[in-house]
Amino acid sequence: MAEKQYSMEKLIILFLVLISHFDAYSALAGETPKRIISLAPSITETLFALGLGDNIVGVTNFCDFPEEAKKKPKIGGMSNPSLDAVVSLKPDIVVVTTDGNPREFEERLRSMKIRTFVFGSRRLKELPGGIRDLGVAMGVRERADKLAKEMETTLNSFNNSLRVTRDASLRKKVLFIIWPEPLIVAGPGTLIDDVIRLLDNENIASRAKATYPKYSIEEIIHQAPDVIIIGKGHADMKEASSSLLERLKSVPAVKNKNVCYVSDSLYRLGPRVAQGIEEFAGCLR
Repeated sequence: MAEKQYSMEKLIILFLVLISHFDAYSALAGETPKRIISLAPSITETLFALGLGDNIVGVTNFCDFPEEAKKKPKIGGMSNPSLDAVVSLKPDIVVVTTDGNPREFEERLRSMKIRTFVFGSRRLKELPGGIRDLGVAMGVRERADKLAKEMETTLNSFNNSLRVTRDASLRKKVLFIIWPEPLIVAGPGTLIDDVIRLLDNENIASRAKATYPKYSIEEIIHQAPDVIIIGKGHADMKEASSSLLERLKSVPAVKNKNVCYVSDSLYRLGPRVAQGIEEFAGCLR
């Protein structure tokens, strides 16, 4: 009898533990928030891709994609969002990112009992997991899983093709220019650097001390990149970079006309990354 009673007690304890885990998960993956504020352009794009555009009630001044994001109420910049603006919009949840939002702002939100979700992914390999976590928190787990799988398929397809064709002699030295004057390039720890590595090429700025370092003409000439890629900016980048490229005319990339202009798809760790990788790969063929 004592043994049966002991077994019953163990079953009850196990049941309570399972219930507590279920409750915790349910709290995390509850109903989709009706009023969402996004504090980063990449987050805004991801929320729209998950079908939550109508639920977004506030975005940063830099959230400009998709087009509908421009019409949303603005709460300030990524590094200096307005707490008053956020509070006035009465959000059910505020989505912050570790890549650009001040930690102090997140702490202020929590101290005011405003529910927050922290998107912690900062590198390419972390993106699928980050999308899944966001989807759970937003109550759209299946949609997020589908988007994450699409991202994983893209990454795996490049990895698999490189396993077959990998040849050190085909590796190219690449320079990605963010802005021509002053000359700012993509360095280590950036999404762009991740993609250059994914495509088995060398980012000549990968050993810089900053993620987006200022570079010199002399250094570029010395490193002699085979390909120069210039990202989209707030001006006509062909015109803006013409003077720089003239000064770099002795560099292999310019001499051989391997200068490529691309969109801003790789400026944000979000759903357009797959498109950006394809675009980038086209410049390196």
